[in-house]
Amino acid sequence: MTVTEQLSALDQILAHGDLHCLFQPILSLSERRLVGYEALTRGPSNGPLHSPLPLFSIARSSGRLSQLELLCRRKACARFRDLKLEGKLFLNVSPESLLEPTHQPGRTLQLLQTFGISPSDVVIELTEQTPIEDFTLLDTALHHYRAMGFSIALDDLGAGYSSLRLWSELRPDYVKIDRHFIEGIHLDAVKREFVGSILKMAHASRAQVIAEGIEIPEELAVLSEMGVDLVQGYLLGRPNETPPRDARALLPEVDNAGTLLTEDQSDLEPLLLEQPAMRDSTPIGDVLEAFRAQANLNSLAVLDRDDQPVGIVHRHALSDALLKPFAPELYARKPISRLMSDDFLAVERSQSLQQVSRLLTSRARQRIEEDFIITLNGRYLGLGRVIDVLKLITEQKIRQARHANPLTLLPGNVPIQQCLSRLLQQGREAVVCYVDIDSFKPFNDLYGYARGDEVLLCLAQCLGERVDPTRDFVGHIGGDDFMLVLGTQDWRERLNHLLEDFQGQCRRFYSREHLDAGCFVAHNRQGRREEYPLLSLSIGVVHVKSGAGQRLDASQLAGLASEAKRHAKNMPGYSLHILTAE
Repeated sequence: MTVTEQLSALDQILAHGDLHCLFQPILSLSERRLVGYEALTRGPSNGPLHSPLPLFSIARSSGRLSQLELLCRRKACARFRDLKLEGKLFLNVSPESLLEPTHQPGRTLQLLQTFGISPSDVVIELTEQTPIEDFTLLDTALHHYRAMGFSIALDDLGAGYSSLRLWSELRPDYVKIDRHFIEGIHLDAVKREFVGSILKMAHASRAQVIAEGIEIPEELAVLSEMGVDLVQGYLLGRPNETPPRDARALLPEVDNAGTLLTEDQSDLEPLLLEQPAMRDSTPIGDVLEAFRAQANLNSLAVLDRDDQPVGIVHRHALSDALLKPFAPELYARKPISRLMSDDFLAVERSQSLQQVSRLLTSRARQRIEEDFIITLNGRYLGLGRVIDVLKLITEQKIRQARHANPLTLLPGNVPIQQCLSRLLQQGREAVVCYVDIDSFKPFNDLYGYARGDEVLLCLAQCLGERVDPTRDFVGHIGGDDFMLVLGTQDWRERLNHLLEDFQGQCRRFYSREHLDAGCFVAHNRQGRREEYPLLSLSIGVVHVKSGAGQRLDASQLAGLASEAKRHAKNMPGYSLHILTAE
């Protein structure tokens, strides 16, 4: 299609408003609820500008981007109102459109007023397609949006030309991680490091992170374990003209039972305080009396008619509000919904202690004396105390440290035995790998214990980069012996990558002479000089079939892994020996 034909098609679209608006849900994992919807635009069906890529490209090149985006926002607001969708409306805005000479400030607010939508329910989502040079002018434009009550989101973090600078200078309320860093994150340690860094920066800048482009359950499981709370993607809901409204039907259950990494996989039952809750229509005077009657009551959850949390009342906040002159008389008969806080954390009972800890630490406004809400399938169960989470996490860290290897800090023999026991109890299919370094003792004798420790730390790092934190386990038995438990899907590929990683990383530990020779000379156990090959790995693999726990215990399984390792060490160089446990 020629440029002239595209321009003609664009003229028709702008003249007749022939656009389709789709909505894709954005969900909260911790609260299992809909946070809102991102509005997405499509051109006329079966037309040359149906796809958003050519549609916005021709509008950008012809200087009509601002006009097109205003039409998109009008369509989105009208459809959002007609469908009576709940939550926030995420509207895509190109930063360069705000800088076009034809851009008219204030038009978005007029649209919202026309359709009866509050600016506090709208998020302006900046989508960067071209380099931004005038940050000052852009900051001024966004300042007006914020002053009117809009929130700001930065889209496709990591993919844009200057997205990190945009984040630093504009301080958005939401940051959306580009789908490139989400795709296959369960198999890619570098992507997990990137997302982990984004979470730390978001905490420092008080921004909420949204992971978009999630397509498979394994990606969702890793993001949940890392502490990402807001999620979006085809796995959870495709863009649709009539989008789904039930978050619980969209969110798959995360399989915590399959996780081997942590010692304690229990739910939040130990934290649950079965405190009474109030309806959102309860008079404030009655709530005040409830606090007076229970001196140790810090918070009260506020529920709707379906027993779903809609707010929380903290003792200190209620006291502060009622300290104002005449406040008790003015508020006594008003519903508690007037003074409750809608900025609260609600988590499902099935979530792990680690997940809740990460969510609490990511909330910039969470105070240690404030409680959070625990739910079951979205309905109120009770409250949890932040101080109890900190106490249990501390106890768990102490317990883990007691059984960790002092050099690598990886789980030691006790957690390894517990891991193998859990594997057999669950009856899952997996592979248990006993990893040993060949020629390590003579290398240690020749180069010294400090260099030997560096090799062990290097192997620990290589192992860590090859595990999926939601399903795998890595432990340090002692010396140069490590234990690895992997899911069965791609374990051969991951072990091959491990061998390549270790071989490449080890080059820095040899002298040039030994590296060039491909070997080194050291004293053997009889005190005679002997030539040894460069360091390599021997891996004994036990393929554990489902149901093997009926015939094996953890000690027998560890013995099989040790036997497989001995067979592997009988082969020169990098070697793998596989046994099967059925």
